[in-house]
Amino acid sequence: MPRNATQIPDDLCTLATCTLAQAHFDYIPTLPGNALYTAIFSLAILLQLGLGIRYRTWGFLGGMFGGLVLEIIGYISRIQLHFNPFDKNPFLIYLICLTIAPAFFSAAIYLCLARIIVVYGENISRFSPRFYTITFIICDFVALCLQGGGGGIASAANDHATTQTGINIMIAGLGWQVASIFLFMLCCGEFAWRVYQSQEEIDSGSQTLRRTWRFKIFLAALGVATLAVFIRSCFRVAELSQGFHGPLANQEVTYMILEGAMIVIASIALTACHPGLSFAGQWSAANFTLKGRKKRTEGVAEEKVESERVSSDEGGIQTLPYNNVTAV
Repeated sequence: MPRNATQIPDDLCTLATCTLAQAHFDYIPTLPGNALYTAIFSLAILLQLGLGIRYRTWGFLGGMFGGLVLEIIGYISRIQLHFNPFDKNPFLIYLICLTIAPAFFSAAIYLCLARIIVVYGENISRFSPRFYTITFIICDFVALCLQGGGGGIASAANDHATTQTGINIMIAGLGWQVASIFLFMLCCGEFAWRVYQSQEEIDSGSQTLRRTWRFKIFLAALGVATLAVFIRSCFRVAELSQGFHGPLANQEVTYMILEGAMIVIASIALTACHPGLSFAGQWSAANFTLKGRKKRTEGVAEEKVESERVSSDEGGIQTLPYNNVTAV
């Protein structure tokens, strides 16, 4: 598509004076669609704040809050682009925010695996909760740095070569994120298989919690959220590999489904099935120490003694008692 014959500078263009050939898209971003996503993420962040404070799920809250704030900023920027698709600033803000936001959701998801392992029994897991948490949070941090750094380079670039360098770094970050999430899903599947084969070794102290429908739905919701973020990340790798103005970047329906809808699904799943609710208020009781397995093992032994006492006092009802370890 040829550039506007008047050669008006891009930053001075309006829809009345220039064609979309000088815009950042070959389309005008939908106002209803972007406004809907903004509203959903705004509601989700309010619910996450309320539930996170109520149940003291601080680590999970941090990840979800960071991701939702970036999603809101990104879609507000797309709303600005609806009115002026030539403006570079909202384009770069939307691009960077919506690229790195899912890394925060991934961090929240990664924290849940460690708590699930504690609920079923650390002795069943191939590695300690501490190992899984540190490993995947580091992977997430690397992905975040690459995506954010690449976005910064691309946004400050004044020539095509530098812009492409920034894009390549962003693609590397997204590719790393895809690989990390895929490895995470393999680890989850491997742990689930070990639980299936080790029924007699499962921690009896949390039996009541594991049998609740809320906890079972939480496990399913966590799987849905993980898959949604994975699909979205695969799409963004394909999209950015064609550049900022490639064919996929100019297919709004595809973008709104494989980027927007996937993150909406993940946000709804992680909010409606919030771990504070799903763990029946026992998120802190399913805590683990980041200082090593030995201290946690001693804590588990004390919890089991207390659990047996509560079970005896309440006619055989088993419950997972709280401990005094600060929640992650």
